[in-house]
Amino acid sequence: MDKLTSKQKNNLIRIIVAFIIFVALMIAEHTVIPEDFAHSIWMLLIWLIPYFIVGYDVVRKCLIGISHGQMFDESFLMTIATVGAFGCGEFDEAVAVMLFYQIGEFFQSYAVGKSRGAITDLMSIAPDYANREGEDGEVEVIDPDDIEAGDILVIKPGEKIPADGTVLEGTGLINTSALTGESMPREVKAGDQIISGCINGDNLLRVRADKDYDDSTVMQILELVENASTRKSRTENFITRFARYYTPAVVLGAVVLAFLPPLLSGNFAGNFGEWVLRACTFLVISCPCALVISVPLAFFGGIGAASNEGVLVKGSNFLEMMAHIDTLVSDKTGTLTEGRFKVSEVMPESGYTADDVVRYAAAVESGSTHPIGAAIAAACSDPVPQSEITGEENHAGKGIIANVSGAVTAVGNMSFMEELGIRPSSEHLSTFAAATSGIREAGTMCYVARDGKYIGAIAVSDMPKPEAKKAVRDILAEGVRRIIMLTGDSRETARAVAEYLGITDYAAGLLPQDKVEYFENLLAETGGEDSSRKIAFIGDGINDAPVLSRADVGIAMGSLGSDAAIEAADVVIMDDNLERIPAVIRIARKTIGISRANIVFALLVKFTCLILGALGIANMWAAVFADVGVAIICILNSMRMIVRRKKAEQAQPA
Repeated sequence: MDKLTSKQKNNLIRIIVAFIIFVALMIAEHTVIPEDFAHSIWMLLIWLIPYFIVGYDVVRKCLIGISHGQMFDESFLMTIATVGAFGCGEFDEAVAVMLFYQIGEFFQSYAVGKSRGAITDLMSIAPDYANREGEDGEVEVIDPDDIEAGDILVIKPGEKIPADGTVLEGTGLINTSALTGESMPREVKAGDQIISGCINGDNLLRVRADKDYDDSTVMQILELVENASTRKSRTENFITRFARYYTPAVVLGAVVLAFLPPLLSGNFAGNFGEWVLRACTFLVISCPCALVISVPLAFFGGIGAASNEGVLVKGSNFLEMMAHIDTLVSDKTGTLTEGRFKVSEVMPESGYTADDVVRYAAAVESGSTHPIGAAIAAACSDPVPQSEITGEENHAGKGIIANVSGAVTAVGNMSFMEELGIRPSSEHLSTFAAATSGIREAGTMCYVARDGKYIGAIAVSDMPKPEAKKAVRDILAEGVRRIIMLTGDSRETARAVAEYLGITDYAAGLLPQDKVEYFENLLAETGGEDSSRKIAFIGDGINDAPVLSRADVGIAMGSLGSDAAIEAADVVIMDDNLERIPAVIRIARKTIGISRANIVFALLVKFTCLILGALGIANMWAAVFADVGVAIICILNSMRMIVRRKKAEQAQPA
């Protein structure tokens, strides 16, 4: 058993001491204590010793609740039931009920602590201190709260990164697993942005803070974690409302059970004790702690399991909605695709290599600020010296011509090549089309010529993320009925990406306001906000904020802590990995399944035992099982989510 809190240790000691006394008294009653003494006032006083050792806090809580007019809780039920049992002379049963109730409460406290720990492990990402470099170069240790934008921070190996910033000096690896669930460290160098909450590797880094500490990623995440428990699921709200009416109802039922049958029997004095004992049994059985604890515990475990996957869920209500997703709508750029252009294919003409084609094209594009030109330049490993590039001519919307190493070199689209009287062979074009199938139409084709001779072509594309195709397949396998892609790109580009990923529905050429309108129409089709068919939207949390906030569940690709993503979405995927989505859907559905199983099991056992208790068939020992036993079984069932998280942690490489 993991480390207990001091309160849990004290409670465990009380339970052990009371249990030893209880067993000793039970043995003594059946061996050495005369039967007439066993029900005397002196024996009552002796039995009260283990009773108050283990249950004084329950009695105290009951009295405080009565004084404040808030009596209908499990403390009230346990106190009234055990006092009634003492009044009927069932001393051992009264102590047994309180003892086993406290055993259940201890087990519950331990389970809830472990489940909360599944979420609040994230609290460890907060730094304890920061090293700030002054203008004179001296480094002082400060409280993280004192960090302001512009401060120069020195982060030593093994220290937590205290604020979001930009690396000024140093290279190394940072551990992002606390935020993303990703076990592989990320390499950083001068000019790279890093976020708070990660851990520096083996090298010292000098970092300029880009934000105040209060605005940093780590503080936003901690605020999310602290507020997650306030957003209850419908299932939890149902249990809360149920307990509000259920507990007074069973107390009233117990009062009726204690007084009405003796009155109707004609022998009130003779039968009253028996019916009071039945009423006490009825109260013990009715205690709703199995429901009140196990259902929230399942959701705590579910949110904790999601956090272990690198996914922050802002509340159990959103986790519940994830289990009911019918339609998943996704942005394209930066969500399904990488969000940046890069060379996806090169097809040189005979007599040239792929490196030749890229090298000459990069030389022509060297002065261009266009993303396509930048992508070609980035793909070149051996650039032409700038001194060999002269006479650049930019033909807007068509291409660029420049003199590269003594030869007139042109890069542009097909119409530009035709204007220059240059055309690739049909054989080359057909070969290139086959090689770039599924990619070519999703990007831009750049053709390259030197001194009027065609030398090759380059496909520059915003490529789908490596995991996107599998993620789409897994999401559909989890029961999501359809996936819709929305994009502002051309229809041809949208179609190519959708076909490659296996998405059948898409809408292209949309402005941000068009996406909102499309989404509103989609909500109307599915029955509106109250429909059980939930619609989720995945976006980057910046351009898509209006749709993210409008969806039943807004899922943001967090870009390692994007402010807009954390603010706008209900669920934040911290490492932008689409495969986290089917994993969280599975977690959500397992959480719902566990909570529903707990509700059905607890209510079935309780109502059965309530009837048996009212009929006198179930005694106080059966009541203990119906209360504590059912609670422990339900809690164990809920802890399956925590066990799942532990297994996932053990499976991660060190």
